[in-house]
Amino acid sequence: MSDPDNNERILPNYRFRFVILVAAVFFCALFSLGVGRFSISMPDVVMILISNILSIINASPIEETWDYAINSVVMNIRLPRILAALLVGAAYQGMFQNPLVSPDILGASAGAGFGASLAIYLSLGSSAVTIFAFTGAITAVGVAYCISRLTKGSPILGMVLAGILVGSLFSASLSYIKLIADTTEQLPAITYWLMGSLSAATMSNVFYAGPLIIAGLIPLVLLKWRLNILTLGEDEAKSMGVNTRLLRVVVIVCATLVTAVAVAISGIIGWVGLVIPHFCRMVFGYDYRMIIPASIFMGGGFLLLVDDFARTMASIEVPLGILTAFVGGPIFAYLLIVNGRRS
Repeated sequence: MSDPDNNERILPNYRFRFVILVAAVFFCALFSLGVGRFSISMPDVVMILISNILSIINASPIEETWDYAINSVVMNIRLPRILAALLVGAAYQGMFQNPLVSPDILGASAGAGFGASLAIYLSLGSSAVTIFAFTGAITAVGVAYCISRLTKGSPILGMVLAGILVGSLFSASLSYIKLIADTTEQLPAITYWLMGSLSAATMSNVFYAGPLIIAGLIPLVLLKWRLNILTLGEDEAKSMGVNTRLLRVVVIVCATLVTAVAVAISGIIGWVGLVIPHFCRMVFGYDYRMIIPASIFMGGGFLLLVDDFARTMASIEVPLGILTAFVGGPIFAYLLIVNGRRS
């Protein structure tokens, strides 16, 4: 049994930290609307947002003191990109009981990369690239799960090994497409997509990805206390009345849906789903009732800040996958060293 007094001390502390996290992400989003090669002041950003909200609800408009071009930059270029960054950055991890396992371990990223590259090779257009990437990610995870069901022994180890197998096969297929692709147009497009970017994000992408990502995250949030039991081990969870097979299937489906949609609209962006949960554990503890909601906001805020650097640090936009690797690698090494010393 837990100590009620201890719970009373922990919960207010968690709520306070969570409120600070949400507020920080909100202000980062406002700040990002003004950041770019075309700088916009914060008062203008706020007034533009208020003006557009009033126009949507058919309320009395406010006097416009800004140029139409500024309004277009905020609403048509930066707002979709920021919303996409918040959606893509929603991080999750936990069912594999291994801190070195990232969310795409079942081959989702490799499948999405193959699907997108195939669409680019066939010159099917940007919409087809998104659809093929989503389909490839879902297919890869589905094949990995079916293979794992045929194996004996630990179901967790079976899924991880099946994911590695399927991921390598899709990676090999992707390499073949890059080999036969046209080197003047198709190959550069494939390479740039694989490095990850939100430069092509539109409001239609947000409307398509938002409901799917939310639909994948809601079950994870609702099942967060069962995930706490699952981390105790297979036998312990079953002894407490948890249907581990059904729970694992639900988590795989939801996590795959989130990953597939995110990769489909942004390309492959690594390290977010590996580093952010570790930060959340350091700040909020190891309870999944706290980690999952915090990871959603912290992951979105992290990718939002990285995207700001991608847009401003050089004369050309730096792909997000490069920056997240440069930032996530040293941070993850630091976390490993710190956690090792604590252990």
